Amino acid sequence: MSEVLLAPRSLWSLSLHDAKVRGVLYQVLLAGSLLALVVSIAIQTASNMRARGIPLSFGFWNETAGFDINPTLIPYDTLSTYGQAFWVGVVNTLYVSLLGIVLATLLGFVVGIARLSPNWIVAKVAASYVEVIRNVPLLLQLLFWYNAVLKPLPTPRASIELPGGIYLNNRGLIIPEIQLHEGAGSVGLAFLAGTMLCFAYRFHARRVQDRTGKQLPVLRVSLAALIGLPLIVFFLVGSPVSFVTPELRGFNFRGGHQLYPEFAALLIGLSAYTASFIAEIVRSGIQAVPKGQTEAAHALGLAPGKTLRLVTVPQALRIIIPPLTSQYLNLTKNSSLAVFIGYPDLVQIFAGTVLNQTGAAVQVMAITLSVYLAISLVTSMVMNAFNRRFAIVER
Repeated sequence: MSEVLLAPRSLWSLSLHDAKVRGVLYQVLLAGSLLALVVSIAIQTASNMRARGIPLSFGFWNETAGFDINPTLIPYDTLSTYGQAFWVGVVNTLYVSLLGIVLATLLGFVVGIARLSPNWIVAKVAASYVEVIRNVPLLLQLLFWYNAVLKPLPTPRASIELPGGIYLNNRGLIIPEIQLHEGAGSVGLAFLAGTMLCFAYRFHARRVQDRTGKQLPVLRVSLAALIGLPLIVFFLVGSPVSFVTPELRGFNFRGGHQLYPEFAALLIGLSAYTASFIAEIVRSGIQAVPKGQTEAAHALGLAPGKTLRLVTVPQALRIIIPPLTSQYLNLTKNSSLAVFIGYPDLVQIFAGTVLNQTGAAVQVMAITLSVYLAISLVTSMVMNAFNRRFAIVER
């Protein structure tokens, strides 16, 4: 009878000596502890919020916001809800982040390649740019561009007139407004067809090169498809685009599109700052490619420009892309500094004005944090997929 009673206990003691069983047990205990901690924090937070009269629900989402936002890329006015104000902040953040990523990448690649130039002046100018820009705090650069460069510009009455009906003053850059007429859709379809033709021709050129080694003129054909085809359709349908030139009326301009100084300062600051780090990533990636690759390309008769474009940079991308992803994430998160120069991004609108008016601090901050987390995860997913295209495949 005693042996029967001791059997289960012996089986349990033996199972604890199994590393896998212990590992599962420790993970269960850790998960349970974390869950208990989260529940405890949630209960305590809810209790403190009730005691202080802080709202617990998301009912404020559909309430009238009552404040203005300028600029906006989607419809919004003072009678819109807090939920619509949230989407304005998200769109403004994504807009400046995407433009910043494109400009920072282009500038970073140019400066990174310039650092390796055999021309002494070009190399030193690029090196000076990198060392100065990346060692000055981003916030100071944003304040410099906004307060020292853009704000001292003349008033609208004394605007700097540029060719093409463009005006520059302390309220921003005002450019002519584009108006589309009948037939503009055909031009858009032609551009779409040209884009599809580019991808098809590039796929065909790659197959021809793999089979015969012959290189087809991909760049010239792509430019002809993207620019030439829409231009032909543009003139055939009777130029369905017109421009409305801005006019000075009173103390400001009427008509045209306005690029606000807050947006310009943020875009310039983010792009220039991030480009200084991208330039170093590009430089190190190119230098990591064995010199034998460049020497072999030159021995085959390739010009320096083609060697860089066809041999060096494609191999360097395997090294460049992973740290490049981190810089894209940093640029998106650094856009939250827009609050210091008055650009209405997600932080200023939602985590600033909406939080102050509703008092729903926990809900507002949770939503704001979730948005930045989602943007970062999507960016990482896209860049990881792009990185897999250039990864070395074992055969």
